[in-house]
Amino acid sequence: MRKWALIGLLLIFGTSIHSQKLSKNKKGAIASVEKHESSLIAISDSIWALAETAFEEDESSRILADYAEANGFNVERGVAEMPTAFVATYGSGKPVISVLGEFDALPGISQKAQPTKEALAEGAAGHGCGHNLFGAGSLGAAIAVKELIEQGKLKGTVKFFGTPSEEKYFGKIWMVREGLWDGVDVNLSWHPGASTKADVQSSLALVDFKVEFFGQAAHASADPWNGRSASDALELYTAGINYYREHIKPTVRIHYHIQDGGQVVNVVPDYSKLWVRVRDTKRSGMMPVYERVQKMAEGAAILANVDYKISLISGIYEVLVNRAGGEIMQKNLELLGPITYTEKEIAFGKKIQEVTGKPQLGLDSAISSLETTKEHPGGGSTDVGDVSWNVPNINLSVTTAPKDTPWHSWAVVACGGMSIGHKGMSYAAKAMAMTMVDLFEDPKLVQKVNAEYLERKGSETYEAIVPEGPPPVGNN
Repeated sequence: MRKWALIGLLLIFGTSIHSQKLSKNKKGAIASVEKHESSLIAISDSIWALAETAFEEDESSRILADYAEANGFNVERGVAEMPTAFVATYGSGKPVISVLGEFDALPGISQKAQPTKEALAEGAAGHGCGHNLFGAGSLGAAIAVKELIEQGKLKGTVKFFGTPSEEKYFGKIWMVREGLWDGVDVNLSWHPGASTKADVQSSLALVDFKVEFFGQAAHASADPWNGRSASDALELYTAGINYYREHIKPTVRIHYHIQDGGQVVNVVPDYSKLWVRVRDTKRSGMMPVYERVQKMAEGAAILANVDYKISLISGIYEVLVNRAGGEIMQKNLELLGPITYTEKEIAFGKKIQEVTGKPQLGLDSAISSLETTKEHPGGGSTDVGDVSWNVPNINLSVTTAPKDTPWHSWAVVACGGMSIGHKGMSYAAKAMAMTMVDLFEDPKLVQKVNAEYLERKGSETYEAIVPEGPPPVGNN
């Protein structure tokens, strides 16, 4: 009994000390997130159930924008010629601190909020990257700061950017091109993950383009000599890409998806199409590979005696890391401490791991020390990179799924629709709100973050990798 009593006293004492480290404004930010938590969960769950894909997030966008408006933000909808993009603003003057919110789903991975695979609606989309949590959590952070400005405890402007189509066309590029981050001092972003940390790793630069081949149809048996096969060109082209893999740097990735290889076996196809994607850890390394694989398309067309067309879809930069911002975020994570889980949540996570063939390690919410930034990180790509080349960006990862969970899969969808995801969303809102409090209260921190941004960017001039004209809304 004495042992357990001592432990209880230590826990109470520890909580008291932890509480004392929080400033009044940070306590206020946390209280705001907790006040709105049930509404934020309802918003997240609604977006999770809607599971709307790129540029079709009409209801998801409206739900977020409506809640921002109901909480006193001035909301501008349909920005940058994208009906589902919006900006919510509150306050006036400097500093101007913004936060990103995403809300698009991935096709074909519908899933119930359970740890075994079963579609909510067969063949439908699902939030396999947790963007339902991303948008709601970021809005919670923005509202917490808005309320502190409203109460006269902070001075400046807070912005929430509703950013569509991160998974396909990268909507933030057009928002950057529109100049929507002009005048913003610091931007914050977070992403659902399998760990909780101030994210000081970059991402991969990426370019997407389509290749089409145009030949001459003919009967595949009666007179194939009268045909010029577009699918031959396609096969020659993909063979060229695959041979090229031996001669590219290990940091480079090339993917392709055949979208049309012909319709029937007894016709020489007169048309073929594929979507090609090139990545590297730096835009500067990606562009020469992009130029080379475009030339391969011409070579394939010559070999097959067909015509060809290359169409740029879009491209994104790698994330420009900001360690000064990461240090501010790190301190707030340590103040918050790790997320705690119930036995039921741990069992849910372990079942996910069992079903997906992973070690049953459960959930990891430990706050690790700030990582060393890698020169050539692996991983995925994000249009947050383009934002980060135009305004200093502070990034955060928060646990919303078990360790080693396959991302962009039904397993992440399952966690995003229940309490594991909800806890991560609420935690992210608090951590970002607290970090924004630091930036509003201390101009020197804003200066330090901006100084690193300018140093890392150097003399490079940002050039959006998009075709001329409006975003490809309606091209799904």
